[in-house]
Amino acid sequence: MTGIAFDPDLRDMRFVIYEQLDVESMSRIPLYADFNRELYDMVLDEAARFARETLYPINGKGDRAGCKLEGGKVTTPPGYREAWQAFRESGWVSPGTPQEYGGQGLPAPVALAVGEIFSAAATAFAMYPGLARAAADLLIHAGDGWMRSTVVHRLISGEWGGTMCLTEPQAGSAVGDNRTQARPIGEGKYLIEGTKMFISAGDHDLTDNIVHLVLARTPDAPPGIKGLSLFLVPKFRFDPESGALGEPNDVVCSGIEHKMGINGNATCVLNFGDTGDCQGWLIGEEGQGIQIMFHMMNEARIGVGLQGLAVGGIAYRFALAYARDRIQGTRIEDLKDALAPRVAIIEHPDVRRMLLWMKAHAEGIRSLLYTTAMYHDLSLNGPEAEREGYKQLVELLTPICKAHSSDVGFEITEQAVQVFGGYGYCGEYPVEQYLRDSKIFSIYEGTNGIQALDLLGRKVAMGGGILLMRYMQEINEILEAARARPSLAGEIGDVEKARDLLGATTFQLAGFGAAGDRAYPVLQATPYLNLFGTVVLAVELLKQATVADRALEAGGASLADADARFYRDKVRTARFYVKTVLPRARSLAKQIESGDRSPIEAEF
Repeated sequence: MTGIAFDPDLRDMRFVIYEQLDVESMSRIPLYADFNRELYDMVLDEAARFARETLYPINGKGDRAGCKLEGGKVTTPPGYREAWQAFRESGWVSPGTPQEYGGQGLPAPVALAVGEIFSAAATAFAMYPGLARAAADLLIHAGDGWMRSTVVHRLISGEWGGTMCLTEPQAGSAVGDNRTQARPIGEGKYLIEGTKMFISAGDHDLTDNIVHLVLARTPDAPPGIKGLSLFLVPKFRFDPESGALGEPNDVVCSGIEHKMGINGNATCVLNFGDTGDCQGWLIGEEGQGIQIMFHMMNEARIGVGLQGLAVGGIAYRFALAYARDRIQGTRIEDLKDALAPRVAIIEHPDVRRMLLWMKAHAEGIRSLLYTTAMYHDLSLNGPEAEREGYKQLVELLTPICKAHSSDVGFEITEQAVQVFGGYGYCGEYPVEQYLRDSKIFSIYEGTNGIQALDLLGRKVAMGGGILLMRYMQEINEILEAARARPSLAGEIGDVEKARDLLGATTFQLAGFGAAGDRAYPVLQATPYLNLFGTVVLAVELLKQATVADRALEAGGASLADADARFYRDKVRTARFYVKTVLPRARSLAKQIESGDRSPIEAEF
């Protein structure tokens, strides 16, 4: 591994948190009344220090060593156990969970920034606390009282781990085909029998116990997703009151996957009830499994988008550092002069184009994810009259956060490899691993094709289009704020046209469905999500350019050189995206409106 330093973009994170979102204003919410910028800065600085000193050093080693299954027990790579202990002791497992359950209770955008830093340092490692946190949040939302009092704080402290168990050998994306059985034995307990696969963090040696959240069918359950219930199934049985651990619970890891990436995270095949004695507790009521699990999955999908940002964003930072140091070739003006001085590759126009493409997409995704996280926070904790509007925005944007962010995060990482050239293809530099790690993000937690179906088939159609109308209102407010900045007039016009194009394309797809053609809208769901995501990032970058242009005007000659450069680049980044990336929206719309049904009619 070379000497390029791990350097998360704290300056841009702070821009989004403080200048764009004004997270400090959330102190008006009683939950955050005691928090301030000084505390948030300390958290971000400490998270970056911990990531740099403890997590990043085990990332490459963990990738090379992977997890091992021996004698029915899974061991994590060397250094993981020590890092986990330090992670626990520093209280990093759940920065956003309420303090009453043992979390730091930070506002969602700040907690998300911490998550970005840790995922950028070691994605595979960061998945372990991420799953424990997600399980805890679900139990806070839907678990019985004893689950909240006995289980949640053990998950948040890192004493126990957590998983979500949906996928089966015959049932991946088609969750309704699950066959795992749950037979009641009284007092809310059930005997669980079945096999789950692709279970991230399914077994490991980091925690004393692991709590599996398992979808299964009770004896008289109807077919499909309506027949699924959710169960808490521990690796080791425990006393519900004291949490004291007992005997193993007939949950066995029968294999771990050998994968393209995230090798430091144990992706397991789990057998429940091989000897007929796997006990679990029902969460909620029978038949509510999917409804409850979606509470966990929606947050998890935003978390997957964050993984795409984290890996793509840090890959861009590595590529930028490399481009500044790597000497090769001459300036284009001196191309024919054999004696001309050699320059860093950042001087070459094509490299600069790739770097700005990566920068624009990383910063646009960061803005989208942090904003959506804040909306989610406000939908739960904000003024009562505003909660429904924020909830509508979160519902609409979640599939875009997951799918577009993970797809683009992979593309950013791919471009980073290109900037490194042959070195990027080798393990000598970290981007090779990051590219392999990032591919899974478009696959798990609901493939991106499913996110596209969710966006078009559910979210856009919901309530007669009320979610889309709410977002269009949001775009109009952002455009109105931008109009106060004359220097952004050209970008405003282009974004307005893209907004109208998105609306017209949505209306046209709805027309196909209204005419009884269900296949064609499904065929075009992924291009539609790509169109939507392309427009959304343009809106986010225009929002950032408005804030930056205002800061430039307010600061004037007194603005520090570094800040002036930062704000000028914000405006340039938005302009680059709007002029060179946003035109893609027109070609996607043209594809959608073509009516071409060749993939449906093709004779493969």
